[in-house]
Amino acid sequence: MLEAILALVAGLLIGSFLNVCIYRLPRDLSVVSPRSFCPACEHPVAWYDNVPLLSFLVLRGRCRHCGQPISPRYPLVEALTGLLMFGITLSQGLSANSLRLCTFAALIVGLVFSDLEERILPDEFTLGGTALGIVFAALTTPEYRLFALLLPAEWGRAWVSAIDAVLSAAAVSGILWFAGWAFHRLRKREGLGFGDVKMAAMLGAFLGLQGALLALILGSVLGSVVGLTYIFATGKDASTYKLPFGTFLGAAALTVALLEGQFVSWLEKLAR
Repeated sequence: MLEAILALVAGLLIGSFLNVCIYRLPRDLSVVSPRSFCPACEHPVAWYDNVPLLSFLVLRGRCRHCGQPISPRYPLVEALTGLLMFGITLSQGLSANSLRLCTFAALIVGLVFSDLEERILPDEFTLGGTALGIVFAALTTPEYRLFALLLPAEWGRAWVSAIDAVLSAAAVSGILWFAGWAFHRLRKREGLGFGDVKMAAMLGAFLGLQGALLALILGSVLGSVVGLTYIFATGKDASTYKLPFGTFLGAAALTVALLEGQFVSWLEKLAR
């Protein structure tokens, strides 16, 4: 339990940094300097007003200096990241695999909220996440990955897992790119942004080919149901409104990642 509580605290702090990234990366601003500031009045935020969750409650959701409302996205991202890391560590303990899942969860939270607010999936999350996924694949050597099963075992599990992550990233991003290209040829308008393709590569690196394809399917279904319901409910033009596909894809991918252990257990029982 102590490890999970420490993960919760770490998640709250990481969530606070994710908020900086979500605001600044789509605007091509540095996430290092200047220090945190109010988006409305641009006054620097003092350290005691920058404590995750607590400061938002103390300030009653408003800037201390200009009184403008603080977006509820800030405490939501902090709480969500903290709870995800708490749950992952509580269920799996402190291990390389739990660190992999916590990293993946943080990246997904950053991507989901960036896409919701700005319809942008920053390369720092997608391409950087792809590289991290390959590294974690070598460190954790997850089982039952399709390409890994086809590669020679004598290459060593770490190398096989890393190569599987590279091939999975290329395959999944290629499939999504082709789907977007075909849609453009048929409908004469863009259906997917290239950010979605790069996000798919990240999912392939972290989840493997099977997990990433499952996330693509679930994300597409979720986007169709929820997105179209929202469009019709609000009276928006379905032909021009840009759905945040990365948001739906991220939610589906996070679900697949958190259920990964149960899926592997099912495969082990099936193999017996």
